Amino acid sequence: MMMPLTLAQMADQMRTSLGATLHNGDVSFSRVTTDTRQLQAGDLFVALRGERFDAHDFLAEAAAKGVCGVVVESFDANVALPQLVVTNTMLALGQIAACNRAAFSGPLIAITGSSGKTTVKTMLTCILRERGAVLATQGNLNNHIGVPLTLLQLEPKHEYAVIEMGASGLGEIAYLCSLATPSIAMINNVMPAHIAGFGSINNVAIAKAEIYQGLIANGAAIVNLDDRYAAQWLAQLTDKQVIKVSLQNESADCFARDIKVTADGVTFVLVIRQESMSVQLNALGEHSVRNALMAAACACAAGANIQQIRNGLQKFTPVAGRMTRQTGLKGMQVIDDSYNANPGSVRAAIDVLAAQEGTRVLVLGDMGELGNDAEQLHADLGTYARARGIDKLLTVGVLSQHASEAFAGAGLASGAQHFAEQQTLIYALASMANKSMTVLIKGSRSAKTDLIVRALCDSSTSTGEPH
Repeated sequence: MMMPLTLAQMADQMRTSLGATLHNGDVSFSRVTTDTRQLQAGDLFVALRGERFDAHDFLAEAAAKGVCGVVVESFDANVALPQLVVTNTMLALGQIAACNRAAFSGPLIAITGSSGKTTVKTMLTCILRERGAVLATQGNLNNHIGVPLTLLQLEPKHEYAVIEMGASGLGEIAYLCSLATPSIAMINNVMPAHIAGFGSINNVAIAKAEIYQGLIANGAAIVNLDDRYAAQWLAQLTDKQVIKVSLQNESADCFARDIKVTADGVTFVLVIRQESMSVQLNALGEHSVRNALMAAACACAAGANIQQIRNGLQKFTPVAGRMTRQTGLKGMQVIDDSYNANPGSVRAAIDVLAAQEGTRVLVLGDMGELGNDAEQLHADLGTYARARGIDKLLTVGVLSQHASEAFAGAGLASGAQHFAEQQTLIYALASMANKSMTVLIKGSRSAKTDLIVRALCDSSTSTGEPH
């Protein structure tokens, strides 16, 4: 349970910023919800408005389920409960979350990046659990609603908090940091991802750097020296502690030696602040080492020693949809990396596939939110897949056709196929499936390539030709 608060306290705090007024008396609460399907008796219900919903329509339902009070944008005379009326319930949710965060005295690590942030979050959580109780972002609750909901889960038992932050535009991470006030912050990388919301990759870098600007006065910044924007970030961090990370640049505070990538995982020697220890990582690809190094540096800033870092990393298991391996139809190996995609993460996935044995097949769905360069960015991946020796490229969607055309244009026409519909692609894969084949499946969430994984790996799903 969160620290008990009262609506009167919240009204005092939000009176100027959100015009807060309190009606029908005061009440104490220690749990907050925004979803009537999840609420419990005694909860405070915050009625959010969205493009497709208005939770004010469910106040009667919330009252019937026993909520202690509500936060609303207009007083409802039909609801005989304490009501905190504000101009914006979404901002009010953030303010309540910020109050709960203020009662937490342990290290709070904020993580962002164009790709890999969920993997780094999971690795870091594994490490910190070697030291104590950790609250970490669940799923993809990394936006202006998800971060407050996560902060509201902080309890006295927690010793560490790991908060993932996403953004689709400038100013969003700055707002999240105003609530979370991180003591440690890291940017995993900047890649062409969600460019449509930012206008340019330079704006992506500026937006991500808001996480460093949101650090507390004596906070620690974890900087990826291998990122093209590292020098820009370092110039802004002259008044902060900095831990520099690089894959193999030995001038960094944290780097790797003796990286050995196999079809099943990766081993390396972790070097952090002049201490070293070998690590066996249950993750595919060299890019996983970089993720591990970023997690290690965050953990070091939070007080972990190298033995705890090694132990935690070796307990890491990949999150579903992010480089997980399973056996599919006719014994084929399926690498599920379907959760999301941008050009950088697809290149990393191609590198993983290139290290596999037998026939290597890449299934690629459309990548979304890439702006005016979307067609060329897809084509570049087709060229890269060919250069890395991928045997077959199967694409589905609209933009991904440019990848298959680029792959075929290099004289490998028989290895490239484009499909307008997923089911037709699934039939084609089923017909060529065998034990010596490895298929890696990747695409943006909007492409729903996880359905292809399900079709290939779920024995209850029919993949036979239509009658």
